[in-house]
Amino acid sequence: MNGIPAITKNLLAINVLMYLALLAAGRMGIDLNDVLGLHFFLSEDFRLYQPVTYMFMHGDLSHLFFNMFALFMFGRTLESVWGGKRFLIYYLVAGIGAAFIQEGVATVRYYSLVSEIDPTGVAAVLENGLEALKHGKNFVNPALGELNIVLNSTTVGASGAIYAILLGFGMLFPNERIFIFPLPMPIKAKYFVMGYAVIELVLGVSGSPDGVAHFAHLGGMLFGLILILHWRKKGEIHGPFV
Repeated sequence: MNGIPAITKNLLAINVLMYLALLAAGRMGIDLNDVLGLHFFLSEDFRLYQPVTYMFMHGDLSHLFFNMFALFMFGRTLESVWGGKRFLIYYLVAGIGAAFIQEGVATVRYYSLVSEIDPTGVAAVLENGLEALKHGKNFVNPALGELNIVLNSTTVGASGAIYAILLGFGMLFPNERIFIFPLPMPIKAKYFVMGYAVIELVLGVSGSPDGVAHFAHLGGMLFGLILILHWRKKGEIHGPFV
């Protein structure tokens, strides 16, 4: 991994090692994603460290690969421009910010559902929902099922920080052309980033049942943007869009 800046290299290594630890722990009956992944703050499995640890865990090999590929492709460029310390701050703040946005959206949805569901139904979800999901089951009633997912699902992955990296790259190098499969021609980085943001917003608002934390991705981009604008105001970074 020669030629890769130190922070990017270490982040790649940590994420890969944590995935290997996930596999090893799984053979011993321990689900590290359940322990270190992000739970809703009202869940009995929520811990204060999870808004940090969740971003180093991944659901499967493809999840890990695509996040690490993006980190390798775009993160090393940002680190080379900004320096290791600033890049690490950016990565961590965006990842933690994504977690808070995810929790905020889940909170709004949780209380909206609770207001529409009979108290006995809510009590049933609180008492049995977590165990049901752990066994691959859920409530037949759609409202109870959605409430159970909001309350007891787990968020993992570096995607919030990765989306912030894509945003940073697009702002610093807006006219850089990127090849994106399966598009037959390269597109400018600024359009690539804007397209991803629009897709995530549409999927998030529509409540797409794909199991992806779309608002966490947008949260990472939001916190990344706030940091970039803050650094620009202080005159610490420069670029075409900043």
